[in-house]
Order: sequence, then C-alpha cells, then structure tokens
Amino acid sequence: MKLSALIARSVAVTLAGLCATAAFAADIEVANPWVRGTVAAQKATGAFMQLSSKGGVSLVGVESPAANIVELHEMVMADNVMKMRALPRLDIKPGQPVELKPGSYHVMLIDLKKPLAKGDVVPITLKVEGKDQKVERVEVKAEVRDLTAAAPMPMDHNHHH
Repeated sequence: MKLSALIARSVAVTLAGLCATAAFAADIEVANPWVRGTVAAQKATGAFMQLSSKGGVSLVGVESPAANIVELHEMVMADNVMKMRALPRLDIKPGQPVELKPGSYHVMLIDLKKPLAKGDVVPITLKVEGKDQKVERVEVKAEVRDLTAAAPMPMDHNHHH
C-alpha cells in the first residue's frame, strides 16, 4: 500500500508540474476558434478567433493539416477598395485582445485538402513569439460553422430601444 501511495503521489506531482508548464508555455489565450465551411469546389476559407495575452506576444505563423497553404491575413481599405494581404506577424499587446474575424485579421486556409462541412474540427497551430524571442506552438481546435456564418455579435449592454 505504501508503494502504491508513493507512486500515486509521484504521478500527481508530475502531472501538476506538467500542467504548470503548459500554462506558461505561451502567454496567449485563444477564445471561440471557428472556420467557415465550404462548398465542394471551394479551395479556400477563413479561420477566426479571439486572441489575448497578459504580457504581450506576437503571432508569427500559422499551420494546419487541412490546407497546403496557411497564412495570417488582414483586410485593409486602400483607394476605396477592400484588399486582403498576408501579414508576417501580428502583435497582441498586453490586455488588448485582438479579434480575428471576417473583414479584418484572419487565418486563410488556401488549397484545402477537402471540403469543410459544418461540425468538422480543423486543427490549427499558432506560432507564438514571446518577449524572449522564443517561438512556441499552440494547438487550437476550430469547429467548422455553416458557410454563411458570420462573427458572433458582441453584447452591447448599453443599447436602448
């Protein structure tokens, strides 16, 4: 009994250490990750989520096995035309959440390996650079939503009718 208690305690301490390490692995919090579904012949779509950081980090890359090309993009208005361009990095300042949403910053999944249907789950890896210049990988599971899905509207508690 003593040996099994000792083993159980050792496992608990090891697990607690692993959990603590994971919590400090990258100073980024990811909320509501999702991907817009596609139709059969469609070869590209967007992935969206909210990102925040307590200490400040930079998103310096994205990967997914769902597509051959995965890029961080932004939509910008230039000469009265909305243009999409790839970004090499996106800074997430301390306490200032960044929303990846349609018509703004987003992850582009290009040259999809198969159509994405509502309910599928797309693994996405975020490459996050901390203040120490160390790049860490954060795994995200994004649920595929209907191809007509839009970003959820933020709650406005001061709205009056």
